[in-house]
Amino acid sequence: MWNETVFFEAMKIVGLCVMWYSSSASGNIVGKMLLTDFPYPMTVTMVQLISISVYLTPLLRLKSVSTSSGHVASIPRNYYMKMIIPLAMGKFLASVSSHVSIWKVSVSYAHTVKATLPLFTVILSRILLGVKQTMYIYVSLLPIIGGVVIATVTELSFDIIGLFSALFSTMGFSLMTIFSKKCLKDTGMHHMRLLVMLARWSALCFFPIWFTYDVRRILINLDTVTSNIKLTTVLILLLLDGFFNTLQNLIAFTILALVSPLSYAVANAMKRIVIITASIMMLRNPVTPVNCFGMFVSILGVMCYNKAKYEQNKAFEREMILPQIQSDSNLLLQGYNNMSKDIRFQNGILSNSKLHMDNTHQFSQSWEPDSKYLEIPSVEKKQRDSRNYYHV
Repeated sequence: MWNETVFFEAMKIVGLCVMWYSSSASGNIVGKMLLTDFPYPMTVTMVQLISISVYLTPLLRLKSVSTSSGHVASIPRNYYMKMIIPLAMGKFLASVSSHVSIWKVSVSYAHTVKATLPLFTVILSRILLGVKQTMYIYVSLLPIIGGVVIATVTELSFDIIGLFSALFSTMGFSLMTIFSKKCLKDTGMHHMRLLVMLARWSALCFFPIWFTYDVRRILINLDTVTSNIKLTTVLILLLLDGFFNTLQNLIAFTILALVSPLSYAVANAMKRIVIITASIMMLRNPVTPVNCFGMFVSILGVMCYNKAKYEQNKAFEREMILPQIQSDSNLLLQGYNNMSKDIRFQNGILSNSKLHMDNTHQFSQSWEPDSKYLEIPSVEKKQRDSRNYYHV
């Protein structure tokens, strides 16, 4: 029975990982196909944000996650201005930059550059929060940097805008990761609720810019757009891209709730490998063996970083637990040593003399208390049951 439960749980996680990898790879491939003939990354981002809100809101209500109105009432307005709104703006800018990178360079190269996420996380955490890392973590960043450099030098479809867009997107998502954790800790909000809230605020804040810039350009160049790709095809690809993006976000959070952080990090690194491989096979973008080697080294560096980060977190937890255990042990020992001798006498515990008792329960050897315990409280003499009287 136990083996069957473990087996079905493992198969559930494997199935979720397959769905996660499939939805992520499909979303990236669809996004590349869409942006090649429909070069409006801001519009693609708006569709994704709206899709998250449309698809996840009913699901959150079905899962009995607290409604947004309740959270709005409980979160102070100044916190919105200091945390929620900046996070929403960062999400939009990072998403747009990610789509620009996929538009300008190959999906495989864009995701190789995005493997530098741990590098930005370490640097920004040190600058903004003063968090120090172990030497092992700093060393694990070296293969990530080396792999990205190799992939950049040997990339056949290299574009400077695509490179910097991918780097800016990675830095933006790194900042979001850092401050999203702080926001969840401060508010106690459900993580999926925060995702929906950021998607709504992102779409709301940038709607005027999107409408003024992208919508106007689309309307002006509509004939050019429809000459390259059918309008119905554009709409279908936009809907598919929004659906796959929402699905991969949902599955990612579900897997994170089922497995350990280290297992999730390894699965996330494997997801990047699947995306790179699937994009090379489906989109037929040219790569060289050295380019593939650089991608492999960067992904391997990410796995090493995840392992080092996990070990650091476990060591920190042990350091937090051990002092508490030692403190509790010292308190118990001190409490016992300070126990008054008269109470110990009443319970039949005599620590300063040898106790001898004959059949009539009389002491053959007397003892004298310390000077500060000269006055011993009188105890009512009662017949003791020999079965309840123990030698100590």
